[in-house]
Amino acid sequence: MSLFRRMSQVFQQKANTALNKVENPTEALDLSYEKMLENLQQVRRSIADVLTSQKRLEAQRAQLQAQYDKLQGQARQALQQGQEDLAKTALGRAQSLEGQVTALDPQIEQLKGQEQALEATAQKLSSKLELFRSQRETMKAQYTAAKASTQAMENLTGLSEHMTDVTLMMDRAQEKITQAQARSAAVGELADSGVLDQIAIGGPKDDIEAALRANSADGNINLQLEQMKAELGLTQPSASGGQATLEQGKVNQPIGEVGAASPAATDDSLVVRIAGVTRYRVPSSIKPALEGLDVAMETAINSGDEASFSKCADSLQKLLAKSGTELQETDLTPSDLVVPAPDMTIAEAKSLLGKE
Repeated sequence: MSLFRRMSQVFQQKANTALNKVENPTEALDLSYEKMLENLQQVRRSIADVLTSQKRLEAQRAQLQAQYDKLQGQARQALQQGQEDLAKTALGRAQSLEGQVTALDPQIEQLKGQEQALEATAQKLSSKLELFRSQRETMKAQYTAAKASTQAMENLTGLSEHMTDVTLMMDRAQEKITQAQARSAAVGELADSGVLDQIAIGGPKDDIEAALRANSADGNINLQLEQMKAELGLTQPSASGGQATLEQGKVNQPIGEVGAASPAATDDSLVVRIAGVTRYRVPSSIKPALEGLDVAMETAINSGDEASFSKCADSLQKLLAKSGTELQETDLTPSDLVVPAPDMTIAEAKSLLGKE
């Protein structure tokens, strides 16, 4: 499937180029500074949360200590009144509270240690933030100066994009003027020689025109035959495509065929993107049909048959919609193939693929 694979590669190249053009060092520095600020604020919030937990445990410990002291006093008072059983009860409760108070002490110390560690981290982040802030302003100034200097030198030397466009337009205009002058001289010579007074080329006795029409008819028949094979799944792939063979109505696809190493093919399916429209997950069993349409579309591109190319693209979309499942925009599965849209022209396909 040379056409589909090449189109996928072209889309990836254009996406990388677009990202490189959009990226701005100044905005990247500002975003990094904001991320560092967010991290510092998060650490400070964590310190507040740890301190809150520590104060809560200290309050709980103070409350248990107060109850312990109260029970100790009640035990002494009961002994003074001669109620030894009541004193034992009070001392038993006091002993239980003493264990709880003792268990809270290491927890409070642990929270104090965490608070100190977070405070040290916050101080380090704050120092780095101040250093980065000064460096950010310096780097932004350097980038602005370098960009202005580059633009000035490009305008001066004629290397800027604007000056390049102007130069190219002047070259094209000069070329058109030269062609017009040459054509004018050629027509003048033909008029003087009397050649234009003879029977026009392409008349009823023109054998060259008849041969060209016969070749055109043969090309249309071959193209229709490839389309019919693609619809029936009885196709032989192109030299640049896979190596599937047809034998007794079954398609054998050896290792090395297009899509065999893609992630989607491992689960017996492919992810196909229709350029500018949507994506489908389709079973790998329709590869023969895809290969047939690939051959037919290449034939249409080479012969310049716009109607056949559009028909193949429409058949391709119907095949994907019928045999596959349309993927949601939130599905980030990479595409194995990118195919032309039904409204794409041959000129657009050639421009996308870099064909002359």
